[in-house]
Amino acid sequence: MTRPVPPQPPEPGGDAAASLLIVLSAPSGAGKTTLGEQVLKTRPKLTRAITCTTRERRAGERDGVDYFFLEASDFLKRVQAGNFLEHATVYGNSYGSLKSEVLAKLRSGRDVLLNIDVQGAAAIRAHAEGDPELQRALVTVFLAAPTLAVLEKRLRKRGQDSNAAIQKRLSVARQEVAQARHFNYVILSSSIEEDLRRMEAVIDAEKMRQGRVPLPNYD
Repeated sequence: MTRPVPPQPPEPGGDAAASLLIVLSAPSGAGKTTLGEQVLKTRPKLTRAITCTTRERRAGERDGVDYFFLEASDFLKRVQAGNFLEHATVYGNSYGSLKSEVLAKLRSGRDVLLNIDVQGAAAIRAHAEGDPELQRALVTVFLAAPTLAVLEKRLRKRGQDSNAAIQKRLSVARQEVAQARHFNYVILSSSIEEDLRRMEAVIDAEKMRQGRVPLPNYD
């Protein structure tokens, strides 16, 4: 039997109509993880969506906090049932964003951050086309290094990849940056502080969009 994934409890006083689903994508090495961590620290109302995974739990990780850890068979059942907004298999492990998890947090009045690749972002955009609730909340942001040379420098500075792996990541980045035109916003990465400032400007602008701000009654 598929293990149930518990929905998050509602937050008192939340305004679901103004909640944002912020999808952040970037080529590997552009700084997506760092930007996500920074904006979560500065925005108390912003929370990340807990994703499902089939990989083994690492030391210190907690089920329902870091990930929802599922058996491969349970994950497949959820794929077949259409439970995921997006899902992918990376290095033999599957990852997916549950629609129920995202909607529960949006409906509680929380803003939700999803750090995913461009394919995942495309899948969520496709879901939103047929779902007015998701479409109203969705904001997509593409983070890119200003040049390929800067991206390569950042990848080498991490010290995590071989030269061959870096070249492969750069090749993928060329393809991914071509998808930036499908996103609502593009941030050309500079410093951590400036990237955060621009991300916060995006969120502030979206919060003031017509339809998200309750208009005063002048009658």
